[in-house]
Amino acid sequence: MSASPTPTMPSGGALRAAQVAEPDGVARLVEVAAREPGPGFARITIEACGVCHSDLLISSGALPGTTFPVTPGHEIAGRIDTLGEGVTGWRVGDRVAVGWYGGSCGHCDACRTGDGVLCPELMIPGVAYPGGYADSVVVPSVALAAIPDELTAVEAAPLACAGITVFNALRHSAAGPGDVVAVLGLGGLGHLGVQFAQKMGFHTVAIARGQEKRDLAHKLGAAEYIDSTVGDVAQALQSLGGAKVVLATVTNADAMSATIDGLGRRGELAIVGVSPEPLTVNALQLLPAAKKVYAHASGTAVDIQDTLRFAAQSGVRAWVEEVPLEDTAAAVEKMTTGHARFRMVLTTGH
Repeated sequence: MSASPTPTMPSGGALRAAQVAEPDGVARLVEVAAREPGPGFARITIEACGVCHSDLLISSGALPGTTFPVTPGHEIAGRIDTLGEGVTGWRVGDRVAVGWYGGSCGHCDACRTGDGVLCPELMIPGVAYPGGYADSVVVPSVALAAIPDELTAVEAAPLACAGITVFNALRHSAAGPGDVVAVLGLGGLGHLGVQFAQKMGFHTVAIARGQEKRDLAHKLGAAEYIDSTVGDVAQALQSLGGAKVVLATVTNADAMSATIDGLGRRGELAIVGVSPEPLTVNALQLLPAAKKVYAHASGTAVDIQDTLRFAAQSGVRAWVEEVPLEDTAAAVEKMTTGHARFRMVLTTGH
């Protein structure tokens, strides 16, 4: 990593943050006081923050521990401007990213086995402390991931959640080079999933609705495209020999369920999209070929760092639309209504 210039905080001492005052409210820009990092924490001058669908869970108050007003945002990229006492391994000016994993207890079994993203005391930006829709954020140093020089802040921010989620799910799946891997959905997660799958050497299949997405799927790197509105998705996958992995990035349980019979021997349906509806599956669909259906959490800071490094080396990039921090409400609305192509990223001008 090359030496980084020391970041400067906005003049006048006042910082901006997009706050939601009550559950399901609209994010409004307000002035907030600068926060100083305590022992083991770092303060980041934010340059970019992605707008993630999971932010809606936070702004609705659905996650335990959320208090209002709340500042969402957990796809953070910027530079360290202040280090708290006892922080080692980082310097002021370092370029860093922070994702859904915003710190953990460090003493539970999950943390002690390197699985801190499943810590029962997981610290999520926007819930445990004010998040990234702001000029500045204070986070535990354990949550920091180094950004490679090849990536800009805008490029790095979406990879801290959307990117790591699909990258980690794929690299921990049963698939090996040349195996058929299908990515269900071509949205904020899916468009990255297709790119990562192709760069990992899988025979990549994209599944989405409508023929108009065929060219997009191939541009992202898919070798095959399945239009879920035409014919049977499972049969289409079986015609390719059966999928070793289906990475479900959509929020539609029926669409996920429709892929299960398309899995091959010991095939896996890995779920990273969130749906409150039940899946439709029975043991006879799974047992004869020893199939698996499971969900995959994102990952820790070191996993984010791995994601960023792989993206820098391979050329994987999120397709983004940049929006200034003062237009946060419009960016969230565009994401919520499904009109984002493919990731909204807030920028602060720092």
